[in-house]
Amino acid sequence: MEEKHILGKKGETIAKEYLLEKSYSIVEKNWRYVKAEIDLIAKKEDVIVFVEVKTRSSNNYGDPESFVSDRQQKMIINAANEYIMKNDIEHEARFDIISIIISNKTEDIKHIEGAFYPTL
Repeated sequence: MEEKHILGKKGETIAKEYLLEKSYSIVEKNWRYVKAEIDLIAKKEDVIVFVEVKTRSSNNYGDPESFVSDRQQKMIINAANEYIMKNDIEHEARFDIISIIISNKTEDIKHIEGAFYPTL
C-alpha cells in the first residue's frame, strides 16, 4: 500500500476517534457517489456533518485544509445532496474539514466547522 494512502487512512481513523470524543456519532465512513467520496458522515444533535479529512506529514507546502479544492468541495456537496435525498434526511447539514499533521509521533488536529458551503 502506498505511503500516502496509509497516512490518509491513519488520519481518517484519528479524525473518527476525535469526533467520537466530541460526542459525534459516526454514520458512514468512505461513502461514495459517482467519483466523490465523503470521508466521514457524522451526526451531533440534529446536525448531519459531512467531513473531509486531510492528513499530511508536515505543513511545508501549506496547511492540509488548503488542499481541499473548489472542485473537490463541489463533488462533496453533490455527494452529500445525494446522501440526504437517498436517506430522506431532514436535519441541518454542515461541511467540515479535519486537518491533521502527523510528524515525529505527534498529531496536530484542527477541526474546521462549516469549512465550506453550497453555492447557489
